[in-house]
Amino acid sequence: MDTPDLSRLKIDRTKTASIRSRAGSRWKGLAPALLVVGALLTAAAVYYRMSTAPSKVETVTVTMAYPSQSFTVLNATGYVVAQRKAAVASKATGRLVWLGVQEGSRVRKDDVIARLEDLDVKATREQAAANVQVARANLAQGQAEQKDAQTALKRSQGLLAEGFVSQASHDIAVARYDKATAQIASLQAAIAAAVANLRGAQVGVEQTLIRAPFDGVVLTKAANVGDIVTPFSSALDSKGAVVTMADMTTLEVEADVSESSLSKVHIGQPVEIQLDALPDKRFRGEVSRTVPTVDRSKATVMTKIRFLEPDERVLPEMSAKAAFLSKEVGDTERTARPAVNPAAITNRGGRDVVFVVKDGKLVEVPIEAGAKIGDLVEIRRGPQPGEKVVLRPIEKLRDGAAVSAAK
Repeated sequence: MDTPDLSRLKIDRTKTASIRSRAGSRWKGLAPALLVVGALLTAAAVYYRMSTAPSKVETVTVTMAYPSQSFTVLNATGYVVAQRKAAVASKATGRLVWLGVQEGSRVRKDDVIARLEDLDVKATREQAAANVQVARANLAQGQAEQKDAQTALKRSQGLLAEGFVSQASHDIAVARYDKATAQIASLQAAIAAAVANLRGAQVGVEQTLIRAPFDGVVLTKAANVGDIVTPFSSALDSKGAVVTMADMTTLEVEADVSESSLSKVHIGQPVEIQLDALPDKRFRGEVSRTVPTVDRSKATVMTKIRFLEPDERVLPEMSAKAAFLSKEVGDTERTARPAVNPAAITNRGGRDVVFVVKDGKLVEVPIEAGAKIGDLVEIRRGPQPGEKVVLRPIEKLRDGAAVSAAK
């Protein structure tokens, strides 16, 4: 069998190079076109994303504002303080056996609100009363003796005139009468002393009764039945005050005013009071007085503002804000009104509008603007308080456009 001649098998390199040359030429011709198409596709994708992405906008909230803000010349903070307040205690020392009030109880002046143990002082009072009775009985006896001595003296005077008794016997009758008369004065003085002792004993009993010093409300309770009450609370575990109470008709706001702003405050100046506990209510007040000294550590002067409209909801130690006004605010200006930053209002189609953000989209809402309230503008007709509106809306914003809040 013949062996094949492998030397004849070979690749024609010239043909392969020719094929590669032709293919490369075709790709080189298509490359610029492909680059242009890719750039156009990229630009279209970027434009699509830009056109469909939500616009970022800055928003503000429609709030409730009070017209008095336009007349405010100074703001200050402080606390509600009762000008008539007392820690009610007793001058006597004893164990508390009865307490008739609790926190929030209303009491009248001289009402008994607590009582101390009084067996010993009552016994002293009864003894003093008995001593008064003894003294009065002694006086009655002395008066009887004086009457008898006076009768004997008259009889002696008659007998002496007729010569039936000696002068010496008559002098004894006179001396007896004088002694009885002097004894009356002594007995009357003893009665006065006994009555004084009785009053002292009654005072001791009265001091076991703890009474309200004025009309007011009990704020805190410092002692309970069984506690030892002492005037100065010097003994271990003893109590000084039984309750703390205040006259709610004397509530005032004590606010610190910077001494550099003191020229803006004067007695009788109208003030609008806002309490943190009652944020929806504004209370009318006026400056009643200023403390005539400066707190050098804070460079402030304490100003006291009284309430012109008492309210049972106002309590001592409430945090308060005071707006000092340039003029008295009328009743029609004391109610809050919707207001918004004026930079949120724009003109579209000859009318004032704002863009309300709802569910990530804009809603064009026509408004009727009113007067300025401080830095805001009143909205008589338009969005409701609490709604978000676009601040400084640009011209391209339109109703229904998707937006997101800028951070």
